[in-house]
Amino acid sequence: MVAVHHRTADVDGLTVFYREAGPSDAPVLLLLHGYPTSSHMFRHLIPALAGHYRVIAPDHIGFGRSSAPSVTDFPYTFDALAEVTRGFLAGLGVHRYAIYVQDYGAPIGWRLALAAPEAVLAVVSQNGNAYEEGFVPAFWEPVWAYGAHRSPENEARLRPALSREAVEWQYTHGVPDPSLIDPDAWEHDLALLARPGVDRAQLALFGDYSGNRALYPAVHDWLRSSRVPVLAIWGRNDEIFAPAGATAFRRDAPDAEILLLDGGHFLLESHLDAVAAAIIRFRPRVLGTPVDR
Repeated sequence: MVAVHHRTADVDGLTVFYREAGPSDAPVLLLLHGYPTSSHMFRHLIPALAGHYRVIAPDHIGFGRSSAPSVTDFPYTFDALAEVTRGFLAGLGVHRYAIYVQDYGAPIGWRLALAAPEAVLAVVSQNGNAYEEGFVPAFWEPVWAYGAHRSPENEARLRPALSREAVEWQYTHGVPDPSLIDPDAWEHDLALLARPGVDRAQLALFGDYSGNRALYPAVHDWLRSSRVPVLAIWGRNDEIFAPAGATAFRRDAPDAEILLLDGGHFLLESHLDAVAAAIIRFRPRVLGTPVDR
C-alpha cells in the first residue's frame, strides 16, 4: 500500500489541507484541482504516481478541507488563490516543480508560472484552458455575463451551478458509461460546498474567472520562450472545455503531447489508468530528457 499523507500547512493564518506521497528526492508534481472539487479528485491518481513523482495536492482556500473564510475576510480571486499557493510551496521548501492543472487549477498554475517562470518544469493540463478556443459557449455565457455585471439577475442565472444537479452533471456528462463514476465523488463536493458562506465565495470566483483570459497572451509567450514540456490530456466529450482547448497548445508548444480520451470533465473518475500511464511516460520530459513516443 502506498503511503499517502494527509497534512495541513499554515499560510498567513489560513489552513491549507494537502495530500502528499512519493520520494522526497523525486521530481515534484503539484496537482491543482478545479471546481467544485478539491484534492479529493486526485485520491486515486496520487498512489498511482507516487513511485515516480513527489506528488503534492493542496485544497484551494474555500474548497475541500482548507480554510473557507467569508468573502469579507478573504478576497476570492484567482490572484489571491495563486498567492496562497505560492506561500504554501515556499513553506514546504518547494522551488521547482511540474504542474497538473484542471479547470480552476489552470489559471492558478498560469499565475505561478508567470510569477516564477523558471520554477515550472513541465505542464500537464487536464481540461484546463489557456486559450480562447475550448470554451463551450452554452456553459460559459452566464459566467461572462456575471463577470461583466454582478447584478442580482446574473447571479440568479449562476446559482444553479451550485446545485446537486449541476455538480453531478459535471461528473457524469460525456462519460459513455456513467455507472463507472463513483457517486461519493460529487457527494463529497456537495457536503463541502454546503459550508456556511461558501456559496458567496464560489460566486465571487465565478465573477473573477473572465479576468483569467487577459493572462493568456503572457502564458503563450511563456510557453514559446521557455519551451516547457506540455502534456494536454482531455476528455473529448467535455461540455465545459472542448478539445480545441487541448489542441491549441500546439500553437505555442509545437512539441506538446495531446491525448484525447472518450470521457468528460473529470477524467480521473473514468480513465484513471490511461491518465496515470501518460503522466508516467511524460516523466523523462519533466526531467529534461527526450522521451520515445
